[in-house]
Amino acid sequence: MQRNMTFLCNFFRRVTFTRSLKQPETFVIRSICVLSSHAKEGREILFNLRTCRGESLQRLQCCNALAACVSNSRSYSASREPANKTITVCGKDFVRDRMTNVNAKILSHIGRALHRQKDHPLYHTKTRLLQCLHQRYQNRRGNPVFTVVEDLPPLVTVQQNFDQLLVPPDHVCRNKRDNYYVNRRHLLRAHTSAHQGDLLASGLDNFVIVGDVYRRDEIDAFHYPVFHQMEGVKLYTAEELLPEDAGTGGPRPQVLTGLPSTGACAPDTNAPQAAHTPQAVAALTTDLQQCLQAMATTLFGEKTQCRWVPAYFPFTQPSWELEVLLDGRWVEILGCGIVQQRILETAGVKAKVGWAFGLGLERWAMKLYDIPDIRIFWSRDSGFLSQFKFEDSNTLYKYKRVSAYPQCTNDISFWLPSAATFDSNDFYDLVRQVGGDIVEQVSLVDEFKHPKTGRTSHCYRIVYRHMEKTLTQEEVNVVHRAIAATATAELAVTVR
Repeated sequence: MQRNMTFLCNFFRRVTFTRSLKQPETFVIRSICVLSSHAKEGREILFNLRTCRGESLQRLQCCNALAACVSNSRSYSASREPANKTITVCGKDFVRDRMTNVNAKILSHIGRALHRQKDHPLYHTKTRLLQCLHQRYQNRRGNPVFTVVEDLPPLVTVQQNFDQLLVPPDHVCRNKRDNYYVNRRHLLRAHTSAHQGDLLASGLDNFVIVGDVYRRDEIDAFHYPVFHQMEGVKLYTAEELLPEDAGTGGPRPQVLTGLPSTGACAPDTNAPQAAHTPQAVAALTTDLQQCLQAMATTLFGEKTQCRWVPAYFPFTQPSWELEVLLDGRWVEILGCGIVQQRILETAGVKAKVGWAFGLGLERWAMKLYDIPDIRIFWSRDSGFLSQFKFEDSNTLYKYKRVSAYPQCTNDISFWLPSAATFDSNDFYDLVRQVGGDIVEQVSLVDEFKHPKTGRTSHCYRIVYRHMEKTLTQEEVNVVHRAIAATATAELAVTVR
């Protein structure tokens, strides 16, 4: 018995729990104990402690105390090698390494495919956007030219997500703090652009990609670690893009200058690529902006005010963001630009130029249907889903709240192990993993540096609100203590 207790104290990893929806008074506490890397067995031991009613808080407090003991007995390293050597993603097993940071909570979203579920607001939003594209771009027979690809798995390689899109090796968007890595070679796609190179190489000239994407981000009503993107790419030959100069009888203008395509960006000037002729840039810009502005006014109303803002993306040059005036303020709704010629050449595309755009379906749907909280899209509640049960996606409708459940707000303050190793995104991700979708917001409300010790303290405000029931303060306190215990064990912070 003593040996077992010593084992638990030395190798306890974290405490999480899930609330049983069918048994409101029942909590499941999961204590994961991992053998050290030099242990012979090298296996993971999983304990499920099921507690009921009055005993739940006492047992959770015991686990919390155990977590605190473990935290004090070891130092935290964000880049340590995990003891559980493999992870399964999309039916494939991968060896973990120092880049692995994806967790079970995030992986549970794979396969939900909200954009393909009929009678879902994301499905209706996607359908309306596709209608705009299909009506605008048709071949001589009157058929849509865009191929729609919406069933690609979210597991991609670093090469697909970054290298093929000319993202510099030191670019901040590659950072572990912003992405969900399976290991150093694989991650969950951060954008649907990750499939652009492969689809271009397959011979497609006009395609739309729709899918779920994954990013580590702040926690509020407008951000969620999993959301859905729509990406469009359209290519043109010189004959398709530029009309023949019938007035002078001269040759048709060309789309390429013959200069090498370096893939370099000019974010300060947003200048055209040297490989593109001025005529091609002008024609592509006009076509792209007219198309996307028409999509915005079709969905949000003909009187919607729009403006174009220069932007920077490694895979397009020049680039823009489209902003619309909604409720008295300018809101960015998409990014776009002229595709880097080097990307096309790498994919084997010759003598063609093109444009691309990307948008977040949730952002459009929230404005279209007046949905106030991005978490609502993941609800399985029939009171929510039944509101969007209509055949025609063009039906005008405004979301009606099923019920406005009250918020519960708790603060947590802790001393950081060191400013160099602590990252707020790690804490946000931990809160999501432990608290799940009952966490509505997390914000840093105070930062203090002790004048004598030099230690830094953070205070975070966590707002809890269940989407389908009223939370009691006791229930929230249980979650809050579990977050504190897990942060102590995982991030080596000292709760104040």
